Amino acid sequence: MRRLLAYSILVSLPLTACGGGDDPAPAPGGGSATPSATPENGAQTGGTSTATVKDWDPAAGTIAVTGSVVFTGDTPKRRKLDMGSDPKCEGMGDGGLDESAIVGPSGELANVFVWVRKGLEGWKFATPTEPVHVAQQGCTYTPHVLGVQVGQPLEIGNADPVSHNVHSFGKKNPGFNQTQAPGSAGLTKVFNRSEVLLPLKCDIHGWMSTFVGVVENPFFAVSAEDGSFDLGQLPPGTYQISARHEIFGLQKQDITITADGGPQTLSFSFSEE
Repeated sequence: MRRLLAYSILVSLPLTACGGGDDPAPAPGGGSATPSATPENGAQTGGTSTATVKDWDPAAGTIAVTGSVVFTGDTPKRRKLDMGSDPKCEGMGDGGLDESAIVGPSGELANVFVWVRKGLEGWKFATPTEPVHVAQQGCTYTPHVLGVQVGQPLEIGNADPVSHNVHSFGKKNPGFNQTQAPGSAGLTKVFNRSEVLLPLKCDIHGWMSTFVGVVENPFFAVSAEDGSFDLGQLPPGTYQISARHEIFGLQKQDITITADGGPQTLSFSFSEE
């Protein structure tokens, strides 16, 4: 079912149209960017000369960018996961609740991946060597949504007394499908192309899934249960900020932040047809 998306921004700035397209973002410093071949989640392949790319300087990030995500409309009801196909899983905890749409009492929407899609092409970011961890515990993946940088290790562990398999359904990164026995060593995977969101699922236990945002820069976050997110501190400039939810789709906002403008607060609002 096609989802209808809507959003707003709390600063007086121009917005892009919402949806899944890749409209060119305004170039840093104002004006329109020249269209270039750009992957789905904004890792630019043309436009900025490599001669102008600099190593990232944390001191350049002076403007805090935070925000919140809400869901409007009738609150989706969270269903209890049916683990009856595996008695060992069924006996773990309370069986758990579906995490695909977690909406708070005032519409706060969790598990939305938010990232700087465009505007940082002039910077080169070091690849973190510290792995990001995903646990299979209680026959669920924890966390349900997470982010890594391109080239950063993702370590997937099995803490359960049952076997799982980790099946990657990436569109831009090579897929894999590997079984993890109880007590086995963690699987370490690296994704070399940006992709938001990349699903990992367990074919043995069909209710198990997690979603990975793979991006070129460290300015990303996953909205918390209160809907809040924190992208860190950015240099003054013009950016495209995107937010993706596994069910409700993609939204994009173009913003311009200035050195004397103070911290910036964004607001995304998702809905369902």
